[in-house]
Amino acid sequence: MTSTLRRAGGFAAVGTLSLAAPALGAAAAVPFAVIAVLAAFVVDDGPMFELFARPGDHQDGRLNGLAGFTLAATGLALLATAPRLATPPRQAMPTSVFVAAVLILAYGNVGEKAVSEHRDDPFAAAAGFTVVGFLAGTLGQFAVQTLTSASVALPTAAFLAATGALVAALLRSVLFERDDPLVMLSVGLLLWFFTQLVLDIAALDIVLSLAVTVAFGYTAYALGTASVTGMLTGVLLGLLTIVLGGVGWFAVLISFFAIGGLSAKFKYDDKLDRGVAEDNDGARGSGNVLGNAAVALFAVIGFAASSMLAMPESLFLFAFTGSLAAAMSDTLSSEIGGLYDTPRLITTLERVPAGTDGGVTWQGELAGIGGAAVVAVLAFVLLPLGTFGDPLVGAVVVLLGGIGGMTVDSILGATVEGARIGNQAVNFLATLAGALVSAGLAVVIL
Repeated sequence: MTSTLRRAGGFAAVGTLSLAAPALGAAAAVPFAVIAVLAAFVVDDGPMFELFARPGDHQDGRLNGLAGFTLAATGLALLATAPRLATPPRQAMPTSVFVAAVLILAYGNVGEKAVSEHRDDPFAAAAGFTVVGFLAGTLGQFAVQTLTSASVALPTAAFLAATGALVAALLRSVLFERDDPLVMLSVGLLLWFFTQLVLDIAALDIVLSLAVTVAFGYTAYALGTASVTGMLTGVLLGLLTIVLGGVGWFAVLISFFAIGGLSAKFKYDDKLDRGVAEDNDGARGSGNVLGNAAVALFAVIGFAASSMLAMPESLFLFAFTGSLAAAMSDTLSSEIGGLYDTPRLITTLERVPAGTDGGVTWQGELAGIGGAAVVAVLAFVLLPLGTFGDPLVGAVVVLLGGIGGMTVDSILGATVEGARIGNQAVNFLATLAGALVSAGLAVVIL
């Protein structure tokens, strides 16, 4: 057993103390706070120091990693207990969420290190983290249920654990090990938010959701259309979309990932020769996935929380479809249009070299309109556009949102991209424009 795996096991043992929270009640934060003090100011040598020491701790003479880990656990424990002690009592983080967040990270790290002992494969390591973290988070929630009067339905517990494990694995893949406190706090706060939503999840639904999203994620990774971080991001987005929105929402989302990913591979060698190909052999990373789908994610979460926000569901439905129509339109216009030699700058119509930001071709524009039309047709067939008015008019609204977002992307590319903002930020703003156009037109027309 390597030192890294032993260290992960030690952190997991400390994380297991969270299971004592139901018994400790208001003192749930005390064990973690005590360990944080010992790690930061007392333990500076000996077997315990060697067990928990991360690179850099020897130089500093204190267990910074353990101190940060336990301080984050202390913070979550206080969120789960302190509001209940206020006068009058306030809404606190569920104890099950506190326990799940701690165990997902602690045991997920064990899974990652155990796999890394045998395979030098980023995908396998991420899978080890996610699977073990998911199991630990699920079992932790039920352990709390047996010790308290709280009731946690298995599908809901599995959804929360899967979401937390995917978020933690994604953050761990892009951050450093020393950032584990940030990962734990982020997971805890996110799961707390999801417990505020009215989640009516059937057991079969969560099983199918996990199976379908994982299958699509692995396929994207195996085909080279997504990196490990892109795959994790896509699976997370897919899971949230299918649970919070529904199968129709997921189908629209996955159509963008599938068609967009394959379009990046289309004539890739020709694009590479012309200098317009995507980096990393066309595999989409987390930044690219979020740049194109973050607005859609916010829309589906807003849809699930619409009753809390006192806002009509239709706004979020059209924001979702409009943003994805814009993402599909922009992706196809770039991937197809980049193969032609006659681009013109959208702002001045002067000829520019292929691959110039803001350069458009008529072939690319047609491909972009076709991409937006695909999303509009899928929305017409799979989503309840008719609930909010004429479904055909609703599909046209989605189409116009896609075209509007594609146009905004080109204008931003010609004016501010590169010198002021990057491609991912431009993609985000373009999808936001598509969402606003579709939602705004829906309010006016439907």
